[in-house]
Amino acid sequence: MQVQETLEQLLGEGLHDCREREHTAFDRAVGSPTRLVLFGAGGLGRKLLRRLRQDGVEPLAFIDNQLAGREIDGLTVLSPADAAQRWAESAAFVVSIWASWADTMQEQIESLHRLGCRTVVSFLPLLWKYPDLLPHVQIDLPTRALEHREEIRQAFELLSDDDSRAEFVAQLKWRLHGDFHALRPARPGQYWQKDLIRIGDEAVYVDAGACDGDTLEQFVAFVQGRFRRAYVFEPDAANLAALRKRLVRMSSSISDQVRALPFAVAEANYEISFSGGAGASSAAGSASERVRCVALDDAIHEKIDMVKYDIEGFELLGLQGSRRLIREYGPSLAVCAYHVQSHLWRIPLLIESFRRGYRFCLRSHGQVWETVCYAVPA
Repeated sequence: MQVQETLEQLLGEGLHDCREREHTAFDRAVGSPTRLVLFGAGGLGRKLLRRLRQDGVEPLAFIDNQLAGREIDGLTVLSPADAAQRWAESAAFVVSIWASWADTMQEQIESLHRLGCRTVVSFLPLLWKYPDLLPHVQIDLPTRALEHREEIRQAFELLSDDDSRAEFVAQLKWRLHGDFHALRPARPGQYWQKDLIRIGDEAVYVDAGACDGDTLEQFVAFVQGRFRRAYVFEPDAANLAALRKRLVRMSSSISDQVRALPFAVAEANYEISFSGGAGASSAAGSASERVRCVALDDAIHEKIDMVKYDIEGFELLGLQGSRRLIREYGPSLAVCAYHVQSHLWRIPLLIESFRRGYRFCLRSHGQVWETVCYAVPA
């Protein structure tokens, strides 16, 4: 009941009040927004620098453990210790690092507090202040979540266990209030939760967004090498080459059952622009490279037992292109639910619209990153 009450409290905020809160959150947090230090000189930090300059704000410096001593986009990069020595009491330090491989936000903020920095905030309220920068991966305005209150409630009701409901509300609180302390500890074993995924020795596995074959290898270990076939889809040429090298290292009894296909997974068959060469982050983009998308309904013509989707924001499209397979066979599904803010609630709702009776669970295997919606046959 407590989790349900927390959900209703979060959803009870009026849109006007929420809009005012998101617009003023950063200035209220830092006091003087003209004396800023950006902790992280990567893609997000540079994006924030450009927008601040448009607003007439010139940050004092970047700080970055790896890039200290350089100049990035005309701004000096210092070590955290050097910046703290200069401005620990007089500037606001904005953590502008957001990636699945990075330390948690709490760890990054604490590292600056240990150096004596008085005012340290995450980048979230700064993005809310400049909504033209949004969405940024799964980050968007809180008001855009509150506009879908009823969908959020419906998705919450689909969740089958207390752990999933607590995870859902924690992630919703993070989306609405930027509260990193609300987030729960990450679980190991992304995709391969033994209490959820149960498939037999003759399973047919589909991997949408197979990257370099790491999750295929995990699947093989999970089923102890006993399966009938695996279809693995990976549009990035470098990733696919690494995947095929991995297959060569496997025994022929395994590799002969794998079909490696150079396609992106979507709702239909067409070509898209694609930005490759970024490893696990390769995705649709404005680059001149073109890749072919396929719908799983058109690409696979046999009973399937499990599908894993990690397709960089294309998850809803990939599910739409799997409608027939889901309806006919009811496979176990492991769907990344962290690439877009609304996927937290839209993914279970979409699956439920295809086939009733699934048991839905939500597990986080990183700090927001690597959150998976599991839909398993009841």
